[in-house]
Amino acid sequence: MSLRRTDGAPGAGADRGRTGRAPGRRGRRPPLTGPQRFLLGGSFLITLGSFAVLPYMSVLLHQRLGLGLGTVGFVLAVASLIQFAGGVVAGPVTGRIGLRRAMLLALGLRTAGFAAFVPGLTSPVLAVGALLLVSAGAALYLPANKAYLVEGASEARRPRLLSASGSAFNAGMALGPPAAAPLVMGSPGLLFSCVTVLFALVGAGHALLPAGAADRPAGGSSAAPAAGRAPEAGAPRPGPSPFVVTVLSVYAFMFFQHYLALYAVPRTSAAFYGAVLTGYAALLVVAQPLLAERVAALSYPAALRWGFGAMAAGMAAIGAGGHAGIAAGGALLCLGEIVLFLKNDLEALARSSAAPASVFGRQRLAAGIGAFASGVLGGQVYGVAESAGSARGFWAAVSLQCLLLPVFLLRRRPARDPEGSRAGAG
Repeated sequence: MSLRRTDGAPGAGADRGRTGRAPGRRGRRPPLTGPQRFLLGGSFLITLGSFAVLPYMSVLLHQRLGLGLGTVGFVLAVASLIQFAGGVVAGPVTGRIGLRRAMLLALGLRTAGFAAFVPGLTSPVLAVGALLLVSAGAALYLPANKAYLVEGASEARRPRLLSASGSAFNAGMALGPPAAAPLVMGSPGLLFSCVTVLFALVGAGHALLPAGAADRPAGGSSAAPAAGRAPEAGAPRPGPSPFVVTVLSVYAFMFFQHYLALYAVPRTSAAFYGAVLTGYAALLVVAQPLLAERVAALSYPAALRWGFGAMAAGMAAIGAGGHAGIAAGGALLCLGEIVLFLKNDLEALARSSAAPASVFGRQRLAAGIGAFASGVLGGQVYGVAESAGSARGFWAAVSLQCLLLPVFLLRRRPARDPEGSRAGAG
């Protein structure tokens, strides 16, 4: 497979107009380039390898290495903080060394981390150090990956590319844990060795990618704005800051992610809960690309109403209980995730004149803040609700929050966005 770029020079998308189609080809979507196809396939393999290991990390640290649960929780919290908040370094790093080199550095860190787990299976210090290396690599890789993927693409093509990227990552997340289950406790050394080889091979493939626009200039950062688009002057887009909305979107969503198991397993079964998660992942992989252009066409205020409205309905359905309520709630939460998460990234790109890697890094930071706040507050609220014998009240409270969030966000007077001055159709 050739990895030669075929989408033209960076910024070429601006010459194709708002439709993102080249002159004379209005009826056809531009095909994915070789590098884009490789990155999408690599995204699947990287997430497959990562999620073959990371979901079992608490078990390995506690049961195999004997760390106390308090220590395990602290280590995982630090690793999560590095993985999310560390995304803000992606912009400066890619500005200095370029997107391709940043991805190679990130994959080198992750490969070294997974390799260090092999001797680390008998050493808590090595295991913790290996986990932090893997987290640091993840912090750098994702923003650089998304930035390279959309480099030179018109604004009209970005929804398709970002939704395909999300589907690739989610497919790997869904398949990684069951693929590793037979090895994770019985032969973890073999599992980590296989993941190390997988990352080394994917990293070697990244070395064959052509240099992007951010890789070519000596200074790097001075040319970064051209990597995604040509800035246009105009009135600011309507709606609140995408950073703030991302914080609140992830905050609301993570109540579902963190606490569904506590609620669903005792009321249904572990097998049903697993089926809900598998169905959720499959629906996300299939539906996100299909809905990408519809989501992109929504105004930002409309996307907030639809996204948070779907989340509110989903939380309420889960609270209603029963197999049907929990399954329907999962489907509605999936719709909310698709609308809000994709629209937030698109809006952040459209409003900012910064390099795409910097934009995606800030979005990762926002997601980390939201996840942290949800974890801290959610545990307290769920504990109070369960002690009162009304776990359903927890989901009702979260549903009410989801209903009020767009009201709060859209009643605020939109301040001038310091990140950019892009005009946009709403």
